[in-house]
Amino acid sequence: MSGHSKWATIKHKKGAADIKRGKLFGKLIRQVEVAAREGGGDPEMNPTLRTMYQKARDASVPLDTIERAIKRGTGELEGVTYEQITYEGYAPNGVAVLVEVLTDNRNRAGSEIRSLFTRGGGSLAEPGAVAWQFERKGVVIVPSTVEEDDVMTVGLDYDLDDIVQEGDTWRVTVAPTDVHDLRTALEEAGIAVESSDVTMLPKADVPLDSAEKAKAVLRLIDELDDHDDVQDVYANFDIPDDVLQAVAG
Repeated sequence: MSGHSKWATIKHKKGAADIKRGKLFGKLIRQVEVAAREGGGDPEMNPTLRTMYQKARDASVPLDTIERAIKRGTGELEGVTYEQITYEGYAPNGVAVLVEVLTDNRNRAGSEIRSLFTRGGGSLAEPGAVAWQFERKGVVIVPSTVEEDDVMTVGLDYDLDDIVQEGDTWRVTVAPTDVHDLRTALEEAGIAVESSDVTMLPKADVPLDSAEKAKAVLRLIDELDDHDDVQDVYANFDIPDDVLQAVAG
């Protein structure tokens, strides 16, 4: 999701990510808690928890905070029961959007997500209308200072789907089941890993070739991402670098 990835990078460099750090921690902890509730509290036996645990650690969530979330998930500590919901819709200019939510109130979440789409010039769609345009993949992010051949040499044992340079990083794509093993192999080979995750990647991108189009889509994406119940937002837009820089500037 090159446009989305580049936008996230620019926002981080502008400092917005630091302002929202507390909200990000809350979302990651909620993901850890739900993963533990559904698959048990041992990361070695629960691949989803292992991924969410690592994602939280990559974001510098304190270890004791993560461990408390696991205990809430397994019932050792009292916690809230969250429901997982995926909303599908369209942003302006025909951009497909998937919104993954963890909420303790389905009716409230559905109403608020619908309202955000409407206010942002988009619309909610029926289940299945958008999901087919994405596929679940494992993604490992490595600094681009590492030689591509070095990454490839390690990754060949894990059936790499793709290696793409995005700014100052390589985005390495594999099957979701291989993301943890690939990360471990890269680190054992002395290659630094910035992050790893299981995500949704679009099968094809919608180009946004003007600042006006890009701003309309990014405004909605950011509004959705800011919602407390929203864990992840995936969209199939691509913005040329010159347009993206104009928007960011």
